[in-house]
Amino acid sequence: MNISEDIVYVGVSDRKIDLFEGQYTVPNGMCYNSYLILDEKVAVMDTVDRNFTHEWLDNLENALGGRKPDYLVVQHMEPDHSANIVNFMRNYPEAAIVSSAKAFGMMANFFGTDFAGRSITVAEGSTLPLGRHTLHFVAAPMVHWPEVMVTYDDADKVLFSADGFGKFGAMDAREEWADEARRYYIGIVGKYGAQVQALLKKAATLDIAVICPLHGPVLTENLSYYLNLYNVWSSYAVEEDGIAIAYTSVYGNTKKAIEALVEKLKAKGSPKVVVYDLARCDMAAAVADAFRYAKLVLATTTYNADIFPYMRTFIHKLTERSYKNRTVALIENGSWAPQAARTMHALLEEAKGLTFTETSVKIMSALNEDSSAQLEAMADELCRDYMARKNETANKNDLTALFKIGYGLYVVTSNDGKKDNGLIVNTVTQVTNAPNRVAVTINKQNYSHHIIQQTGVMNINCLSVEAPFAVFEAFGFCSGRNVDKFANCSPLRSDNGLVFLPRYINSFMSLKVEQYVDLDTHGMFICSVTEARVISDKETMTYTYYQENVKPKPETDGKKGYFCKVCGYVYEGDELPEDFVCPLCKHGAADFELIS
Repeated sequence: MNISEDIVYVGVSDRKIDLFEGQYTVPNGMCYNSYLILDEKVAVMDTVDRNFTHEWLDNLENALGGRKPDYLVVQHMEPDHSANIVNFMRNYPEAAIVSSAKAFGMMANFFGTDFAGRSITVAEGSTLPLGRHTLHFVAAPMVHWPEVMVTYDDADKVLFSADGFGKFGAMDAREEWADEARRYYIGIVGKYGAQVQALLKKAATLDIAVICPLHGPVLTENLSYYLNLYNVWSSYAVEEDGIAIAYTSVYGNTKKAIEALVEKLKAKGSPKVVVYDLARCDMAAAVADAFRYAKLVLATTTYNADIFPYMRTFIHKLTERSYKNRTVALIENGSWAPQAARTMHALLEEAKGLTFTETSVKIMSALNEDSSAQLEAMADELCRDYMARKNETANKNDLTALFKIGYGLYVVTSNDGKKDNGLIVNTVTQVTNAPNRVAVTINKQNYSHHIIQQTGVMNINCLSVEAPFAVFEAFGFCSGRNVDKFANCSPLRSDNGLVFLPRYINSFMSLKVEQYVDLDTHGMFICSVTEARVISDKETMTYTYYQENVKPKPETDGKKGYFCKVCGYVYEGDELPEDFVCPLCKHGAADFELIS
């Protein structure tokens, strides 16, 4: 398979493997990817698993067409990629290994040699010229081992991404990429979200046309889709609205309660409900869906004065992977002294940002009138925001939405007649209550100001403390004149036809402009409220909370240069060019500060 005119795929597929890393079921096998770059100098990118030595060497020999490789680039030392380093070096004794210092240390551990005299050590910022192609090395520690590098080819704009953007499944597997990539990412890399975020920031500065991972297919189209999913997963944000349910049941009574709850959740508007019997399911899939959806229901029995073992294992897998920022509901069953809810709550204490429902369900052996009523109340609580979003079930005149206004942060949505738009503001104020009037102040340079002057309508989305930095990137770092900010989602609409955000808000109000006040650089729109919905009881995101808890802190330790005060991007160098534009948030040099 040709990746480009000079880059050839020489990897292998494994259809015999049953468990990857000894624990993950892989019904469609695995692939171990390796690539060959043919230029004035010839480079091989990684080797493959030990069970495919001869197949890989045959692939390599056929693709080389009689040439000899100059370099073996080792990005990752996990044995499914490094097992054939020694075999390669025996077959090509004139080649040199290119890798990180940590990787050479691991080679000594694995093979008894670090190939001294035949090694080239590279680090962040190192380059390797091959001719037309130059390889640029980017450190990616703990994605997901400490020695990992990724490599960028500037000629064909290819990112060799090591385990990043990989998935379960052989190369010819016909399956949804996201499902197996999510299960792979959450299971294997999920603990290291901060490190993946750091790598994504580096990747944002590169012009990438192709992603070549060490597992799964080569990615050549719609790369923003894959990059966005990795941003969501690594920031522990909610990927989809919905409710995941994980349960254990000894004699079937807890299962019956879950079946009753599922029907109630569906009837009350939950967009998706997925259910896992932890004793029988693929637990890796259950863990992945716990991260995928906004809400999680855990139901289990009291067992040996503890909880059922599968549930304890499941919760450990969540906390081990830094489970956070979700709503959790607890259901316990016990015949004489149920204490499973208390135990589950204690096990989840190390998880950050969890919100537990006010309602929990206590089943004494089997459902009765009391526990059935608790199930109903739990379903109401879990589905409150879903009901508020749907036009058919929403209370559209809930003026307690006005109580959500504070010195907070908001997304103002509008529409220019061709596409939806949105921007971040922090200047929303209720000015009168008889009649209700709200003032919104917007910088005249913002495209939204122009739209709202033309249309006279807007929606104010009150952000909650759940909102991740990705929301501020989407609505604060680019102009709606040039970018479709809602291109990758299916928006919800209020009665005025404008978008309101599907998540990360506690309320929204539809406003009609009644008066405009010119404030020189800004314009103040004084508006009446035509619709108001309360979505949740989550606390409003204040500017202070954003600065202290959401906005990334610049990683400046040991670095010399400047950092962006808006997004935290670090420019390393003695002088910041006057015309420099931040590659992440697009702000200019005036928004950079010298690292002290």
